[in-house]
Amino acid sequence: MGVELATDRPGFYEMVDVDVSDSELVYHVRDALKSVSQGDSDHYNQLIAVMHYTGRLAPDEVAMLVTSLKALSGSISYIDIIHHESLLSSIFGMSMWNYGPDVMDALVELIISLAASNGKFVDSCLDMLVRNFMPPKSYLDLLGHPRGLARKHEVLDRVHSALSHIADLVPLAPMRLTPIILQRMPHMFDKEALIVIYVESMLLLESSALGELVGSTMLMALVDRLIDLDVEISWDDIIHEDSGKGIFDMELEDVDDIIDHAEIDGFEHPRGTAGSQILGTNAVADKLDSLMVLICEHLKSCADGERLTKVFETLLQSFWVTVLNAYKSKFSQFVMFYACSLDPEHCGERFAVFLADIFVCRTHPALTRMSAVAYLASYLSRGKFLPLSLIASTLKRLVDWCLEYCHVQNGEEKTINLEAHRVFYSGCQAIMYVLCFRMRSMMDSHRLKSQLLHMPLEPIFCHQLDPLKVCLPSIVEEFLRQAKAAHLFTVSETFLFNNLLESDLSKAFGGMERLDMFFPFDPCLLKKCDRFIRPSFVYWSMVKTTYDDGEDCSSEEDINEYFDGNGKSYMESGITRSLDEHDLDLDEFEYQLNKMSITPRNSLKNGLIFKLENPFRMPARIRPSTSPESL
Repeated sequence: MGVELATDRPGFYEMVDVDVSDSELVYHVRDALKSVSQGDSDHYNQLIAVMHYTGRLAPDEVAMLVTSLKALSGSISYIDIIHHESLLSSIFGMSMWNYGPDVMDALVELIISLAASNGKFVDSCLDMLVRNFMPPKSYLDLLGHPRGLARKHEVLDRVHSALSHIADLVPLAPMRLTPIILQRMPHMFDKEALIVIYVESMLLLESSALGELVGSTMLMALVDRLIDLDVEISWDDIIHEDSGKGIFDMELEDVDDIIDHAEIDGFEHPRGTAGSQILGTNAVADKLDSLMVLICEHLKSCADGERLTKVFETLLQSFWVTVLNAYKSKFSQFVMFYACSLDPEHCGERFAVFLADIFVCRTHPALTRMSAVAYLASYLSRGKFLPLSLIASTLKRLVDWCLEYCHVQNGEEKTINLEAHRVFYSGCQAIMYVLCFRMRSMMDSHRLKSQLLHMPLEPIFCHQLDPLKVCLPSIVEEFLRQAKAAHLFTVSETFLFNNLLESDLSKAFGGMERLDMFFPFDPCLLKKCDRFIRPSFVYWSMVKTTYDDGEDCSSEEDINEYFDGNGKSYMESGITRSLDEHDLDLDEFEYQLNKMSITPRNSLKNGLIFKLENPFRMPARIRPSTSPESL
């Protein structure tokens, strides 16, 4: 077999219409390589020039490049990392995106041969292949066209095949590959197309045979990148509501606006949800959205391939290390939510138990425990896929812990110390929040209703630490309204909260200044990944409360045993006592407010009277949350 070389470009072969056999070609290349050490670099330089052939190559130029690459593959033992540095640099600098299939195949063969021949070449070979995860920037516009997509598949198929071959030939290659991939990850401010195509290759590696060795690192690195993008999204890009509205009024969007956006988006938005209308055009959010779509699709493929259980453990570890305490995380946590929705029986329960274990463990830092219970409350409230039995059992764990805490704190403390009891308050608020969403469902089940009625809620909420006074007033209002309708305990018609911790309406839930919002699985506002979350998500508009339709969820027989001898429940007698018995240091309290997200800021300005007949409505969509760095 031979090749006829003819070209006008200066190159290794200064021949016209000359047949050169493959063996002769190899000898010519070897001579060129050996001549360098003897001081003769002419043929060597011509060989390097061939490696720089780019652009629209004529058929004879393609033939010259292909045969030269193949000849180099047959001359691997003659290549020296020092004497032939320029040649190696040219080879490793080649982009397969610039060539056709014949050149790609010859180049891949050469790269594999180099990596297998000498350990000194392994890192450079791996780096060259990883750089080919991405096309030249000038090629990005073509990725949206059939020709560009075809070239993408041609390149990436060969790149990943080469990585697999090298891993088979060089056992240490996967270990060397991981840091290269992490180092070459595009910056979060690079073009979205570059980031997306790189992440696609990372996910391909995770699901390949190499995934056994590098998969967990790939997933954890991707979650880290999600967080990097997430925290770059400013709340100013998300929240544009009227600051004069109350928080729950802001959450309930006008139905006409929702319908308009539903028509634009092409799918139906549940009544009372804003869909994507709050989050405007934002380049960083678009990148985050695209990456979350890729990861969700990957998780779905893992579930279909029965790999999700193993992958979920990596996600759980990444959540613990990266997401749980990440300040201002708004959307990244929904990767966990979606993974749990794919396997409620294992992953769904595993996540709930994981969060509850963190909360009740006294060895964890307070902020970590508070963040965990915030995630837990939001997760139990929003996961449509979660069985009520799991929600009830987890709720009981929270109640039992809070009750034990109350027993330990039965002293004569006269001043509420928010800093000292912040974990307790976060637990109380989590209980109330979950019951706002799930009380009616539990009351409709005879078994769960019995469990709920036997939970020691009154001793907790009537305790001298006054959780009803400290927790978010709107959550307390909704909880008490539903509790009254369910006869969970008896309450008076009107609650008079002296110095109730109420913010200036627009700041009631963190607002524009604090942003210490604390229900992390509030509706996701990202447009593209919404389709993965929405089918498994409970919106407030879907919740049937205990007071809906004026129905009474508990019979008199159910509740008689919960009254004291005077016909009053512990809750009634506890709530209606004067709150003035505590010497509340307002300055200290206000300082603590700035460190806790369970209480709104600027809340001591005005004491308000709340009536159960006209409580604030629960939100149809609460704005996305941040892990409470300053809880």
